[in-house]
Amino acid sequence: MEQTRNINKDFVDETRKLRNEFAEIVSVYSTDLWNYCKYITGSAWDGEDIYQETMIKSFGLLPQRWSDITDKKYYLFRVATNTWLDQCRKLKREVGSLDEVPEPNIDFSDRIFLEEILTSLESNLTPKQTTAFLLLDVFQFSAEEVAGIVQSTPGGVYSAVQRARRKIASLDFSKSEPKGNKQNQNETIQAYLEAFNNGDLDSMLSLFSEQAQNEAFFGFQEFSKKEMLKGSLRFGLPGHTAQEIILWDKPVIIVLTDGDHGREIHDIQMQEIENGKIVSHKSYFFRKEFMLAAAEELGMRAQLVKPPVNWN
Repeated sequence: MEQTRNINKDFVDETRKLRNEFAEIVSVYSTDLWNYCKYITGSAWDGEDIYQETMIKSFGLLPQRWSDITDKKYYLFRVATNTWLDQCRKLKREVGSLDEVPEPNIDFSDRIFLEEILTSLESNLTPKQTTAFLLLDVFQFSAEEVAGIVQSTPGGVYSAVQRARRKIASLDFSKSEPKGNKQNQNETIQAYLEAFNNGDLDSMLSLFSEQAQNEAFFGFQEFSKKEMLKGSLRFGLPGHTAQEIILWDKPVIIVLTDGDHGREIHDIQMQEIENGKIVSHKSYFFRKEFMLAAAEELGMRAQLVKPPVNWN
């Protein structure tokens, strides 16, 4: 039995090492990939989910490759696109097709980088039109590459992008809906914040169910309070302060620390509550692209050096 456990640990350690090496190799494309996932879904939250699934799949699919991946950006964006379109099909959404129909040329370069336009594509175009438009006009793939990614033809890509440009040019973005800032007054969350800010580990843990899942995306997973005490909480609480805010229309907890330039975001957390107990605790501590985008959205700084992370 002990031998089996050691083999399993060695296997996990080796897999983690390979995953980290893979993440380092493709890191040059990570910001573009995260933005692409945000734009095709129309949501930073949904985009983050697609990004995470893309990174997991793109690493997991490597054993199925017969040859080297010479174009890493193409590979990542193709996996992301397939993941998104497959999700749309599972939800019974009309994915659409890219028919080769002659379209007048429309120059859309003047407005292409407006954030409100790019995040509204998903609600105004079909999923295939959205991906084709973004891949060709924003992320600078060739029509032949886009055709391979979305499984169409170059002619279909050109026609679809022209129709997308015409549709976008007709939309009115002058009226933006006000963002809500209503915070969650859940008693369990308020008790969690009080315990966290007081450094009271016992009181904080009393709010978790015994089988609670604690996950730091791309960092670790724990499946009980016992595992948390042996793992992420073995040295106690970090001594930072936490507060609840609204981020991209969702209530979250941001953990703040004192940095060289004032208050910095150390972590972003979300919890799920069932019957007054925290059953799921999610942390974005290791998610560089998400943390930087969230900090920009909130008008704050993200902590760039926080062992074992160094994003400088």
